[in-house]
Amino acid sequence: MQLQIKHLVRLNPRAAVQRRRLPGRKLWSCCETATRPHAGAGAWSCRFYASDCAYSRAFAAAREQPDVFWGEKGLDIDWFEPWTKTLHVDDPVFPNWFVGGRLNMCYNAVDRHVESGRGEQPAIIHDSPVTGTKKIITYGELQVSKLAGVLAKNGVRQGDLVVIYMPMVPEAMIAMLACARIGAPHSLIFGGFASKELSVRIDHRCLKDGEKEENPPTEKVFLSPELSLDWDEEMASARPHECVSLPSNHPLYVLYTSGTTGTPKGVVRDTAGYAVMLKWTMSNIYGLKPGDIWWAASDLGWVVGHSYICYAPLLHGNSTILYEGKPVGTPDPGAFFRVLSEHGASSMFTAPTAIRAIRQQDPHAAHGKKYALNRLQSLFVAGERCDVETLEWAKKSFGVPVLDHWWQTETGSAITASFMGLGGSPTPPAGQAGKPVPGYNVIDDQMQEVKPRTLGNIVVGLPLPPGAALSLWGNKSLFKKLYFSKFPGYYDTMDAGFLDEDGFLYIMSRSDDVINVAGHRLSAGALEESVLLHSAVGDCAVVGLEDSLKGHIPLALCVLKNEVRDTEDKLRTEIVKLVRDTVGPVAAFKNVLFVQGLPKTRSGKIPRSSLSNLINGKPYKVKQPWFCSSGVYKCILFFPFRLCDGFYNPALIFQQRFDL
Repeated sequence: MQLQIKHLVRLNPRAAVQRRRLPGRKLWSCCETATRPHAGAGAWSCRFYASDCAYSRAFAAAREQPDVFWGEKGLDIDWFEPWTKTLHVDDPVFPNWFVGGRLNMCYNAVDRHVESGRGEQPAIIHDSPVTGTKKIITYGELQVSKLAGVLAKNGVRQGDLVVIYMPMVPEAMIAMLACARIGAPHSLIFGGFASKELSVRIDHRCLKDGEKEENPPTEKVFLSPELSLDWDEEMASARPHECVSLPSNHPLYVLYTSGTTGTPKGVVRDTAGYAVMLKWTMSNIYGLKPGDIWWAASDLGWVVGHSYICYAPLLHGNSTILYEGKPVGTPDPGAFFRVLSEHGASSMFTAPTAIRAIRQQDPHAAHGKKYALNRLQSLFVAGERCDVETLEWAKKSFGVPVLDHWWQTETGSAITASFMGLGGSPTPPAGQAGKPVPGYNVIDDQMQEVKPRTLGNIVVGLPLPPGAALSLWGNKSLFKKLYFSKFPGYYDTMDAGFLDEDGFLYIMSRSDDVINVAGHRLSAGALEESVLLHSAVGDCAVVGLEDSLKGHIPLALCVLKNEVRDTEDKLRTEIVKLVRDTVGPVAAFKNVLFVQGLPKTRSGKIPRSSLSNLINGKPYKVKQPWFCSSGVYKCILFFPFRLCDGFYNPALIFQQRFDL
């Protein structure tokens, strides 16, 4: 499936613009001279007057002149020096956007709002049920210039890679912005990682940009004196540091993908392309205007945290909620509803896993009904495929449109969405992940386009759009091999899905999650969705169990809701019948195992490769942190058999339990 994500568009692509030089500094900005309805709302109020045809018009305009389109979008960002060429391509794998331009991400996210009179607007709303604290920090109170001064005083220079290991606190965001201010790429590590995983990432970050991992290690290691500084003391005496003028392709950060095995893969993000893309998405995809309160219920250590807790809302002039808690257990399943109501959020972004967790503990949303969500207009989900049952429950419980969309760590922002700022429908077909931007096609393994509703590979035509990954830290060769070798001329998303007759994209599963049953390619996601139609099932994972006759047969691992009282045998019979009725006998579905919980990666995905190896008696890794502990695996295994090499053989268990 070819995904030409470079052709994203907005409502008025032909609006006349003029550059103006701001007094007191060498800085270029822009202002639109076109007449705009709702003048007080600015260009971002397109959600109020966009029609369904706006997306189609923009779609066509962007397809014809992508460089002109992105050049116009670049005018929404403030520049120290304007770019001379929007796109330059020597190697399609490594495009260069906004050539010759110079800017600073921190200036665009903080300083320009203060200078334009937004200094008293809340920038960060910190809500921590973990510590029992709440705090509001305005744009004018963000002490990024002082922290940048502290870093510079202690030897951090432009180009130095800074590791940040902090919980969900405002200081983590301030540290990110301070690094961006002085041109030091940051590498924020998920705060839940234990020391071993932390050291692996720190060791990998010691590679210089461009150095190959296969190079022999250096014989000498130079150590700096250990520094342990007190935040308050250093900030009290710090001298503010100005924003450094940086080239467009200067690395902003290194972020590791949420993969569960293999060599660490640090995605490198640029400054200009990322800023342009994020700014555009806030109004055109999420339908927000400056001043709106936005909540991305994620972790700063995940790409959603980087893009939509920190940078995108601040670039767009929004107030961003920084939540240090869980969807359940801090203190109850009403936590999300409380935060939305108390802080007056206009829109929210979370993972389907969080919604399922709330639904499992509070099926009727009794806790949520205590809170009025008067300002909430939409809820977006991403990070994994959202089954229809979960989507419909969320619509009913939150009382707003719930919109699934699709993107990856490598892309940095959405690939497909409902484009609320371009007149996208708030009630798209169930199960879809939005309409793609121009050039999307589904292809088979021979790179041939497939018919509508036929499962295929999803790929993205080169060059990738602004904001996509520049490379992998220290390993350009792996970057090429991993993402661009299987389908030459395309970026391989490693996801599988299909388009319907109206152009909506349905993401079914990772391409390696497709289960081949007697030659029939079945989506694990589609099978999971059928299982989740049963009212007793709160969560589910379907993996392929090796079979000598059919190659593989599906096995469903199911988590039941709290109030379920029926016997497992009765439930198993009902679930098997339900799947056979909805998917068909071709699935050869007859195996259901009930477990206490499912392991999830920190980004909310099921580690299928690990589960697949486990059920097939192969070595598997349990890498922390999961949303569920490694004890989940013990629940699956039941401990009866152990091989001489130290690994359990669950296949023997399944043979006895299911007579396979």
